[in-house]
Amino acid sequence: MARNTMEAWLRDEQGSDVIKRIEYYSVAESRFRSVPMSGATKTEPRMADMSVAVVAKGSAYGEDTATNDEVLLTAIKFGSALRIAEEDIDDQIANIIEAKKLSWASSFGVLFDNAVLGTSAAANGTTVPFTSIYKAIITVDAAVGYTANANYNSIVGTTWNTGGAGYDALSDLASDVEGSGYGAPSNVYVAHPVFRGILRKMKDADGTPIFTSSPRQGDPDTLFGYPILWSSGAVVTATATAGQAATIGGAGVKSTAGNPLIFFGNPDFAIVGKRSGVESVVIDGRDGLSALTDETILKVRARRAFTLGNVKAWAVLEVVTA
Repeated sequence: MARNTMEAWLRDEQGSDVIKRIEYYSVAESRFRSVPMSGATKTEPRMADMSVAVVAKGSAYGEDTATNDEVLLTAIKFGSALRIAEEDIDDQIANIIEAKKLSWASSFGVLFDNAVLGTSAAANGTTVPFTSIYKAIITVDAAVGYTANANYNSIVGTTWNTGGAGYDALSDLASDVEGSGYGAPSNVYVAHPVFRGILRKMKDADGTPIFTSSPRQGDPDTLFGYPILWSSGAVVTATATAGQAATIGGAGVKSTAGNPLIFFGNPDFAIVGKRSGVESVVIDGRDGLSALTDETILKVRARRAFTLGNVKAWAVLEVVTA
């Protein structure tokens, strides 16, 4: 079968199958505030509120006194390479290169979400690419007057259905942001899919389910009237990973890898920097050292950054064992 190869980085455009696959698996990619980056770093306004007041006719405008503040985005490269035997490419009726890119997109979506949402360690630019939302919530931030764990909530996994504990925990989670001054009509829940079974059974005092499945394809499910988005990256991990299993009853005490997470927050304050789109290159197996083994190399990469505009705009609920 004839084969065309191009040894140059090619970008997947918006709307391609690869981009759609990433957005399907990644809440951060599809719903968080996205900003383009033209370099390795970029500063972005925190989005502090500007005051508004009544101006009497003929009077001077009052001036806003809020400090202009900004946060720093630093692009991190995510990527991998795959060797494919030339025989497999020649013998495949389907496009094996495209299939592998879609598989990469699925893994990247989960990995990126985990780096954004659930890593528990301090950012190091490698195994922990960013300060995750979870890490930010359990850490003091003097710049915005945030006390460590102020928006942190936990529930013991065995008490979900005891005396309305689960209902109250989910309500309190939202209240942390609703009353902070940083909430908005666009607030969302972000939860690990392991919670679906529990939420489908949870009811209020009148027996009305608090979780509502989407009536139409493409619309989100809702919880307490807010959209709830599902991410397999919403789980505690020591380092960013796309393969951490979540234990519905909790894997251990606070910050134990495997504890599932539910977040509530304002997506406008979760900033995703995009330095480069998803790019791929196919290196022909007839060139260089690959010629010795008849293997074509597929490389795929993307450069992303993440930071919170203000930690007060987000809260987390962690399921623990004690």
